Amino acid sequence: MAFDAPLASEMEADSTGSSPDPRTLLADVWGFQDFRPGQAAIIEAILAGENVLAIMPTGAGKSLCYQLPALASPGVTVVVSPLIALMRDQVAQLTALGIEAGALNSSIDMEEYRRIMGGLRQGTLKLLYVAPERLTRPETITLLRESNITTLAIDEAHCVSQWGHDFRPEYMEIGRVREELGGVRTVAFTATADAATRDDIARRLFTEEPRMFLGGFDRPNLRLAMRPKGDTKRRILEFVAAHKGENGVIYCSSRARTEELAEALNEAGHRALPYHAGLEKGVRDANQDAFLAEDGLVVVATIAFGMGIDKPDVRFVCHWDMPKNIESYYQEIGRAGRDGLPADTLTFYGMDDVRLHSQRIEESASSDEQKRVENQKLTALLALCEAPRCRRQSLLAYFGEKAEPCGNCDLCLNGVETYDATIDAQKAMSAMARTGQRFATEHLINILVGTDTDAIRQWGHDRLPTFGVGKDRPRTVWRGIFRQLYGAGLISMDIANHGRWLITDAGKEVLGGRETIALRADVLETGRGKRERDRGERSRAAPALDLAEGDRALFDVLRGKRQELAKEAGVPAYVVFADRTLVELASHRPRTRDAMRAIHGVGQTKMARYGDAFLKVIEDAGL
Repeated sequence: MAFDAPLASEMEADSTGSSPDPRTLLADVWGFQDFRPGQAAIIEAILAGENVLAIMPTGAGKSLCYQLPALASPGVTVVVSPLIALMRDQVAQLTALGIEAGALNSSIDMEEYRRIMGGLRQGTLKLLYVAPERLTRPETITLLRESNITTLAIDEAHCVSQWGHDFRPEYMEIGRVREELGGVRTVAFTATADAATRDDIARRLFTEEPRMFLGGFDRPNLRLAMRPKGDTKRRILEFVAAHKGENGVIYCSSRARTEELAEALNEAGHRALPYHAGLEKGVRDANQDAFLAEDGLVVVATIAFGMGIDKPDVRFVCHWDMPKNIESYYQEIGRAGRDGLPADTLTFYGMDDVRLHSQRIEESASSDEQKRVENQKLTALLALCEAPRCRRQSLLAYFGEKAEPCGNCDLCLNGVETYDATIDAQKAMSAMARTGQRFATEHLINILVGTDTDAIRQWGHDRLPTFGVGKDRPRTVWRGIFRQLYGAGLISMDIANHGRWLITDAGKEVLGGRETIALRADVLETGRGKRERDRGERSRAAPALDLAEGDRALFDVLRGKRQELAKEAGVPAYVVFADRTLVELASHRPRTRDAMRAIHGVGQTKMARYGDAFLKVIEDAGL
């Protein structure tokens, strides 16, 4: 890529030691007028020299929180990143902003390696990306010791924890490397970490308590929907038809299904490509590069695709098959709408998915404790699928947050058939309360249906007043009731303590008869939730980009110019400008350079590089 000289040397601290103002950097380099919620406090803590653990939702701007301090401070920030594609994407975006950055991985050539080494020696390189496997090599540690490393930034930090949904043993070595580098300032970021995972990350990465930032998990621009399986292929084709011409990702559990669906989408007039580990590497890489570089492309993929994707203008994510847990679901749908504009999600689920995930857990080489945790996380996801209330409320409750009904999920928009489940809820919670809130689902169901087991006799639970009070319902229905009570926020699961059920304050109100609770009738009719009415699915797509008809025409022309410039520079289209920038250009139609600099995402370097070309498009379009 041929780019202008980087701005980093111009923006560093001056000879008196004073650093450039973060907000000035934000406007001049990134072209943003203000920080997103939570960013300013995190950046302030890092610039003050503190160690930081930050939990921020996907799309909240985690990377800026370590990139801006790197630019504002002397020395080099080393970023531990899990995938080559993610490193390549980040380096391309930073270079486009005029910041000198590089990545040490197996994909770089000797010329790039020499550039990085030169930048380290001369002190001009500001960010160096490495994979955890490479970070732990003796030669890498020696190199970093000889360089002016001031910060160690860890992306996807949940990978370090055994409680995390994507645990990676190589991440466990980062804490040791940190100490070998002299306890360098360390900042860790992730979008998915419950309380147990956060504690584990802190313990493994830091020798002292880090400054914790819990930024929340809400993504209000995402529309959430889940539906039981049935004629799934047709329903996905209808869903994608409502998003024709938009970027999207569809996840499937099998390689064959990704190719089958990609072919069906192409036959239906969409541009779609498959992605899975069974494809030849050259084909797989080409398909991923096409998705990053082009507009209006759908990738049909296994979960091998995605963690390294930082494309901001993905307008929808769909799951043909249910993910393995809520953390995976949250991260995968989080790849939509990273630019903050409206985006759509749709997940199909069925008991076959549950059985498949359970089988994979049991056949894995994990410890019995890890298998137990994974099974409980699977139960939590099924509870979200069968939730009787607002999806967003149930999802945020899993991460310990409270929310009002969102009015933007399938349950809020379409509703479901419910019944008065107060008595059922009281029976289930009574079993919990009378056993000291110390037991998990199956033992409690044994009490409710009156099953005489060794454990029941050992604890004397056959003598409880609740023993056998629920024998009028089969075990499958009681499992559904427990999941729904969980989804409704009346009970919570203590995953770190054998998955025992705890009664929440809201649950105590129902148990005490002061409140009532309605649960979904469709789930209990079959125990599998397969009879949910297909109400309004065809019309439930999230709104497209909010543009007037004339502005939409200009947006399309601007998008064409963006594609042309990106191809010339050899970078993904969104590296030139994100959709949000094009939306503002189309609606505000700036005619001068000063007016264009006020547009979101137009910093000094991008203005110098692309401004005149886009102003010419706007001028030719007329007012």
